[in-house]
Amino acid sequence: MKIVVTGSIAFDYLMSFPGRFTEQILPDHLSRLSVSFLVDTMDKRRGGCGPNIAYTLALLGERPFLMATAGEDFGEYRQWLEAAGVDTSLVAQIPGKFTASFFCSTDESNNQIASFYTGSMANAAELSFRTVAGCGVAIISPNDPAAMVQYAEECRALAIPFIFDPGQQCSRMSGAELKDGLAGAAMVICNDYELELLRQKTGLREADILAHAAALLVTRGEHGSSVYTSGGARVDVPAVRPSRIVDPTGVGDAFRGGLLKGMALGLSYDVCARLGSVAATYALEHLGGQSHAFTWDEFRIRYEEHFGRLTIPAAKR
Repeated sequence: MKIVVTGSIAFDYLMSFPGRFTEQILPDHLSRLSVSFLVDTMDKRRGGCGPNIAYTLALLGERPFLMATAGEDFGEYRQWLEAAGVDTSLVAQIPGKFTASFFCSTDESNNQIASFYTGSMANAAELSFRTVAGCGVAIISPNDPAAMVQYAEECRALAIPFIFDPGQQCSRMSGAELKDGLAGAAMVICNDYELELLRQKTGLREADILAHAAALLVTRGEHGSSVYTSGGARVDVPAVRPSRIVDPTGVGDAFRGGLLKGMALGLSYDVCARLGSVAATYALEHLGGQSHAFTWDEFRIRYEEHFGRLTIPAAKR
């Protein structure tokens, strides 16, 4: 199955703060907030939702197509992704712009404060699914909001099954844009905080979302995830306990990579979510969204240690 992954391409600047952000913010003075956090470490990593998802998919044996925009500084990053098994032929480099950048500080409680520089991501709407042949499934992950709405419209018009994954763009997109994005989706995926934002902006509750999309998947961090389908069915999937916790950056993207692998194999949504849980834990045990590594056999063993035998349809083996 040809999987097309859309989403931001970015460089991540990951910093660690040896304390708790909440202890440095005075609730009585939020009207004139001015805080500075002295961090202990900083790492520059390859990141962005699109490449992070695609990277985990490649580890799982797929050859995903990344459709996104990058800046003039993307050359070495492109080589890295191609070597990792990601097809970057649909990535456009924008002259005169830098690749988007993500600046994120994480405290000792895994709370995060982040800023995002758009850069070449602002040109994402220049790309189109109408130029992509044979797409079997697509994911629309956080990107330029106008591009996300456009991609959803194109997927509906071209009968391409798609996952709508608004992520952190829930805070930027309007209620109308979010409604346009989720309409006709094979699945809407977000975390529990983003779901609340989506509810407030659109007025849609879980049952209302399922009137527009086939399924809703809500991730809940260490509490796992929940899959909702039409008719009111809900399945809760536990998280996989990590051997260590290093960095939460990119964990949700790895989850989505595992989820898409399950969809490519034709598995039920609850099994897809279990694959996502295993992939997410690998990412949590490493710094950044593309530092984890495993073989399919190692991944499958870890899955079966937590969830029992993984049965793959004969046609997909």
